[in-house]
Amino acid sequence: MRAFVTGATGWIGSAVVDELLAAGHQVVGLARSEESERKLTAKGATAHRGDLDDLEALRRGAAEAEAVIHLANKHDWGNPAESDRAERAAVAALGDSLAGSGRPLIVASALSGLVEGRPATEADASPAVGPRSNRGGSENLALDYAAEGVRSVIVRFAPSVHGHGDWGFVNFLTAAARERGSSGYIGDGSTAWSAVHRTDAARLVRLGMEQAPAGTRLHAVAEESVTTKEIAEAVGRSLGLPVVSVAPEDAGPHFGFVGRFFASTMTAESKATQQLLSWEPGGPTLVEDIDAGAYTA
Repeated sequence: MRAFVTGATGWIGSAVVDELLAAGHQVVGLARSEESERKLTAKGATAHRGDLDDLEALRRGAAEAEAVIHLANKHDWGNPAESDRAERAAVAALGDSLAGSGRPLIVASALSGLVEGRPATEADASPAVGPRSNRGGSENLALDYAAEGVRSVIVRFAPSVHGHGDWGFVNFLTAAARERGSSGYIGDGSTAWSAVHRTDAARLVRLGMEQAPAGTRLHAVAEESVTTKEIAEAVGRSLGLPVVSVAPEDAGPHFGFVGRFFASTMTAESKATQQLLSWEPGGPTLVEDIDAGAYTA
């Protein structure tokens, strides 16, 4: 397939591009800079200049592709409303371009806010509906396009998509530990995250593009539950720092913006995903990656 990928030079997107090329697919990656363009062409992909606010570039990229994989997000933690607006507009532009074609539209989503008190399953619908909801309600918006002849597929990523070079949540926790001189967890450390290795996540995206039926929700989850205390202990070992409990009211000053996520349990299972696509995660665990020095460079 000729796949148009947004976020193609990002942490997950660059692994997805590698996975698609290795499987014999053609890749056209959205590139917002000359540096991004160079990275894509060096891999053997084609660069398509534009960004999330260039809706015409998104429409054109989707119209010329046999599949669309939407991984980009502004992740503007200081202005989440802007991130939500841009996400919804981008999904609408891509979906409109694919309407009636039967071609796949893979849209990245997250596990936060789905359910409380248990791991989320693929059957759990996102409660985010409408432009003022989390991520602009883009998950439900994308699924709505299944009724308009689009093979829409949602991939919900674990809060930690880990590996060497990760600049996500665990990277910020590691930076906070360096700054504070100790690796912290909040309260008793019983809150937990799901996790998946970056290469396993990339393979799932490819399988979803190739095989998943319209309206499918997939969970990029290898480990259902890793406690935040286990994460903090691994970070402490990797940096040679003591491990401490941080009071919930001190989480913001101690951890920065990532503190509110570290205080939340975000877990999910992936049994249905693994069964549907014969996807078997095989990468290192999150703790194994931290212990191996993935976050100490």
